[in-house]
Amino acid sequence: MTVGPMLRQWRQRRRISQLDLALAIDSSARHLSFVETGRSKPSQAMLLKLAEHLDVPVRQRNTLLVAAGYAPVYSELSLDSAEMVPLRSSLETLLAAYDPFPALVFDGGYQMVAVNTGVHRVMLAGVDPTLSTNLMRAVLHPDGLAPRVVHFPAWRLYMLNRMQRQLAAWPDSPLHELYEEVLTYEIVRGALGGNCPLPDPGLVAQPFQVECDGTILSFVTTASTFNTPLDVTVSELAIETFLPADEHTSRFLRE
Repeated sequence: MTVGPMLRQWRQRRRISQLDLALAIDSSARHLSFVETGRSKPSQAMLLKLAEHLDVPVRQRNTLLVAAGYAPVYSELSLDSAEMVPLRSSLETLLAAYDPFPALVFDGGYQMVAVNTGVHRVMLAGVDPTLSTNLMRAVLHPDGLAPRVVHFPAWRLYMLNRMQRQLAAWPDSPLHELYEEVLTYEIVRGALGGNCPLPDPGLVAQPFQVECDGTILSFVTTASTFNTPLDVTVSELAIETFLPADEHTSRFLRE
């Protein structure tokens, strides 16, 4: 597919009119129409501006550039590379600062690339080792954390909706395979007890309760991404933190 139809698809996914998008990038609807139909080739600067306003994932911005005949501008370094040493060090420092409360870093496929001792203590204890490297598998599989999650059916729906929103933003994402897999998992009842509010997609911080060593621990959890990353790998990383929602949870983990 050429770059014009690709841009049109992204614009339609974002439900933005040609006129509104043209005004946002200081262009004209006529010129944008020519770009989308292939009658005009966008400059590299215009293409990057369009991708920014359409909130195109960084990986796909490189795809747009290549389709238009330009070289990719965003690197894609391995986390194990020497260039990533400062980032890895910063992430390790950040996760350690959250101990004894759980915190982890995962990539675009929910593979956990770094976790602190709080995650091992609270979330991964007793989890099948074959599931423990992926956040969705670890949390949703019946041999994972699922039986210990309070209101698990509701939490499962929240996690699935979270993946659905990502897939809506990036329909060609390899996340499809993982999503189809977790849909097949048996829905367990989850832990008894607790008084946890149900997850609300509109909230920045989500309530989360889990059984640990015979007691119910209560958290609020948030996920953060990197602002304006210049590398594909970094753009797909997210940091998930679980902070205690009550004194019992804080005291239990500190002791």
